[in-house]
Amino acid sequence: MTTPAPAPERTGAHPRYALAVLALALGGFAIGTTEFVTMGLLPQIAEGIGVSEPTAGHVISAYALGVVAGVPVLSFFAARLPRRGLLVGLMGAYALFNVLSALATGYGMLTAARFLDGLPHGAYFGVASLVAAELAAPDKRGRAVAAVMLGLSVANVVGVPAATFVGQNLGWRAAYVGTAVIAALTMALVLAFVPSRPGDPEATGAKEAREFFGSSQVWLTMAAGAIGFGGMFAVYSYIATTVTDVAMLGSGTVPVFLLAFGLGMVAGTWVAGELASWSVFRSLIVSGVGSGVLMLAFWAVAPYGWFLLPVVFLITAVGSILVVNLQLRLMDVAGDAVTLGAAMNHAALNAANALGAWLGGVVIAAGYGYRAPALVGAALSVLGVAILLLASWHDKRGAGRTPVDVGAGEERSYAPVSSRS
Repeated sequence: MTTPAPAPERTGAHPRYALAVLALALGGFAIGTTEFVTMGLLPQIAEGIGVSEPTAGHVISAYALGVVAGVPVLSFFAARLPRRGLLVGLMGAYALFNVLSALATGYGMLTAARFLDGLPHGAYFGVASLVAAELAAPDKRGRAVAAVMLGLSVANVVGVPAATFVGQNLGWRAAYVGTAVIAALTMALVLAFVPSRPGDPEATGAKEAREFFGSSQVWLTMAAGAIGFGGMFAVYSYIATTVTDVAMLGSGTVPVFLLAFGLGMVAGTWVAGELASWSVFRSLIVSGVGSGVLMLAFWAVAPYGWFLLPVVFLITAVGSILVVNLQLRLMDVAGDAVTLGAAMNHAALNAANALGAWLGGVVIAAGYGYRAPALVGAALSVLGVAILLLASWHDKRGAGRTPVDVGAGEERSYAPVSSRS
């Protein structure tokens, strides 16, 4: 039996930390722009491939399914690979499948291309988060992960509107070509600024899977994300009609509310990094409780026009706190399966996307109106908090392997080790 080699003790950030994180965040920007621009260009895409708009909407679902499928599959093979090379390969695949989307001649080909494009999504964010956390000073790892995720947030404020404008004026295919170019630029910057980091030569996919999925804390954390974060999507999915039919504002105001969502995501992601230094677990509880309260506020003020706007901003800001700290929590409870742990967050969040949108549609179809998804969101937030409290109770009984109530800088290092017991 060999003793695990400790990670080198480090008190400060890597000299190229800022440029490396910028390169990693650009990849998040490319992914976020591609993921959401399809929604903005759906009428043009439907016309371009000769199907109805509801049918074209299935390409959005195909991407989400690709994310869920790609996380465990790619992470299964990724632990042994050098991390910089893996990041470049994932971005290369992302660029390739965006080009394939642009070249799609029909519904079937586009659906397949969008599914394939979703595959690298979670694995990229997982590996990029590990690299950023490793390069940061120990007490700043929460901010490092938040900085990577900030690329996804900024995409909703800048990238998606810009790509939508390009798609509307130059054709929807141009938007996918543009995101492929951003992905290619990310590859170059990662090679230039991200230090070379080896994988774990002792790791195997089966070992990572056993380590990760054998932990009750892992399952409880993923369930908290898949359920608790679903509330935001229950509201977001139907925001356009809520603004026009409930708040009684003109259709021209819908982009303003979408901008509020994007700005809330940016603000919340930054705050999440600060809160992580205080406590990852308590930040998740605060986010869950805050989300539940804000969902009730959304239901109450929805008929009152512009009063709804700040609530929309706050819902996304508080929800983004959960996204970042859920990522850190999974990295902490994953044991030695950190690659899989860092990536599975995105599978859980895409499950939340599907669950929230579906339940919101159910209550609307049942005749409860477009305010009702907010009540669904409040219930999902409460359930998410309950699952986290169950995880805490389970951990205190000695079943967990990682203390739940510590700050981000106190938990663990993510540097790969050369040998294991």
